[in-house]
Amino acid sequence: MITEGVVALADLIQQDQEALLLQWREQVRALPSARDLDVPTLNDHIPGQLSELVFALRSKSDETIAEALLDGSSPAHGLQRLKEGFDLEEVVAEYNILRGCIHNLATRHGLSLQGAPFHVLNRVLDGAIGTAVQTYATQRAVEVQQRREDYLAFVMHDLRTPLNAISLAANVLERTLRPGENHAETPRMFNALRRNVRQLETLVTKVMEENTNLQTEVGVKLERRHLDLWPLVEALIHDVHPIAGTSSTKLVNEVPDDLTIFADASLLRRILQNLIANAIGYTPRGTIVIGAENRSPDGAVVCWVTDDGAGIPAGMVDKVFEKFESDPQKETGSGLGLAIVKTFVEGHGGIITVDSREGYGTTFRFTLPTSSRSLTPAP
Repeated sequence: MITEGVVALADLIQQDQEALLLQWREQVRALPSARDLDVPTLNDHIPGQLSELVFALRSKSDETIAEALLDGSSPAHGLQRLKEGFDLEEVVAEYNILRGCIHNLATRHGLSLQGAPFHVLNRVLDGAIGTAVQTYATQRAVEVQQRREDYLAFVMHDLRTPLNAISLAANVLERTLRPGENHAETPRMFNALRRNVRQLETLVTKVMEENTNLQTEVGVKLERRHLDLWPLVEALIHDVHPIAGTSSTKLVNEVPDDLTIFADASLLRRILQNLIANAIGYTPRGTIVIGAENRSPDGAVVCWVTDDGAGIPAGMVDKVFEKFESDPQKETGSGLGLAIVKTFVEGHGGIITVDSREGYGTTFRFTLPTSSRSLTPAP
């Protein structure tokens, strides 16, 4: 049987909903993730939650209350708050703030929340908190797992270029070395082998760490430092030289030898490695140029990898940075290399573009900061 107090609370919430929401918003804005949200976004599904509460207060049984909550607004609210960057504590907090505002509303109007009104209010809001948090946590776990899988796919893709370099360098050594003979290429080949082995060891270690730590939240974690770009590019050219061939494709380093950037050396190496490997794939004979220049006073360095090869088919240019999009004429492409590049460039706060004409070649350009002051703020 519905008591007078329960009906009075339902009427009060319905009549004073706008004032109730205003008080709630003022308090919720103290939460970091809610601070800059406009009124419609901040309200989200809360007005619907109040309507469900009014319905539950006017219901005749607990079973009806449970039915009202089953397909209510709280699951959608949990998903929306995840999208807006709320953490779990903030999701719980905003419901408890709503509970406090309803108590304040009842007190101002001399309404006691003892007995049935107290029971229904808590059951509805506690149930809403539970379903919102469960939906939030489930979706977050799915997204974390997806990022983890994407990251592992990226790392495994990156293993292929140094593996190919090692294999081709070994083949060159096998063809050219003879017992008792000395060759000018020998020291450079062995240095390339050693560098690529070290890189493979680092990548394999990362894969093993990701496989054994299921709680990791995968993203682009940068370890920035000031570094000279020319030596990094020069070492990379030596490492991928066997893939290009000793004479058919020329790799040229046009980076100024005094240019300093502020970046993660490991990720930058992977950016350039993927761009150069991509260029080699389209330039079996020709020239690939790696260059950079300082675009002061904005503090950005523009880097580029350009080739005079076959170019990218017109229909593929707008899709080259999408995952699993690869040139159908390239049988070995996985469609991950340029997606990796875009992810790592944007992780540095930079942007990347491509300009290509079939039969004339391709140029990839991307920006990097020169110091911490020139970093692009995260959106």
